[in-house]
Amino acid sequence: MSTSTGARTAAAHGQFDHRMAVFGSDDGFVAAALPFLAEGLAAPDEPPPVAIAAPGLLAALRDALGSDARDVGFIDHTDWYTGTAANAVAQGAGYLAAKAGPGGRVHLLMEPDWAGRAGRSVRESTEWIRYESLANLLFAPFATTALCAYDTRTAGPAVVDAARRAHPGSGVYEQPPVLVRELDAVPLPPPPLSAARLPAPEAVRSWAAGRGLPAVDAGLFGRAVGAAAAAHGPVVEILAWGEAPACVCELRLCRAVGDPLAGFVPPPGGEPEPGQGLWFTRQVCAYVDVRDGMPGDGAKIRVQYA
Repeated sequence: MSTSTGARTAAAHGQFDHRMAVFGSDDGFVAAALPFLAEGLAAPDEPPPVAIAAPGLLAALRDALGSDARDVGFIDHTDWYTGTAANAVAQGAGYLAAKAGPGGRVHLLMEPDWAGRAGRSVRESTEWIRYESLANLLFAPFATTALCAYDTRTAGPAVVDAARRAHPGSGVYEQPPVLVRELDAVPLPPPPLSAARLPAPEAVRSWAAGRGLPAVDAGLFGRAVGAAAAAHGPVVEILAWGEAPACVCELRLCRAVGDPLAGFVPPPGGEPEPGQGLWFTRQVCAYVDVRDGMPGDGAKIRVQYA
């Protein structure tokens, strides 16, 4: 069985068309994919549509497409989803800049990699739902048509239910600020009592090296923390704990961050640079948690390298 949501004409008006399909079998995936790809093949001013999914699903789709398969791009989802949700934003933005038609026109069928990493933790899943929700804002200016495919054999019911709330047209859609505020309402675990207090962001590199991170990684982690501090400081306190590779640093700030898109908006240019603030931090680190306090209070930015 498969279900899909999403307006069929949004991309024609230069708006991001963000759909969702839920299925529990290879046949269900093919049934959702075929009309979507046919729509992309018939769309004017668009390059060939692209299917990004697990290899077995792509094989079933190729068979079903027959000779039309030569007009469709196929990408193993382990080659597309190579890191964090923020890395996926960068991948998507880079692909649109390089391969999409005018205004970002292209049909992308995308199945996140839920099983290839031996299952995602609750924390990872939360970040992916955040990404799905923020995609509605991040890619709003583009005429891209995206179908996010959720396989119930690898994505559990809690993930699917949350993903429905991130996709317009699902019947339970929540506006991104509402859903993100709910995700951020979950408090972070307190730092351990043994957490070190560091005098400045510049001290993070030597601390991380002392905790077992190789010199290159310690330097990268230090630059990632420094980029967050430079973008959202002044910093009141810096706490650090953990052992390599899971070194953690928490910045306690004078002011709130206030922007749910902080660190997710791709800057112009190519490779991430330290001057790009939380964008650089999110590209480098496995986890970046931002928690604003009550009105008038500061924020916490917690960064974990791996």
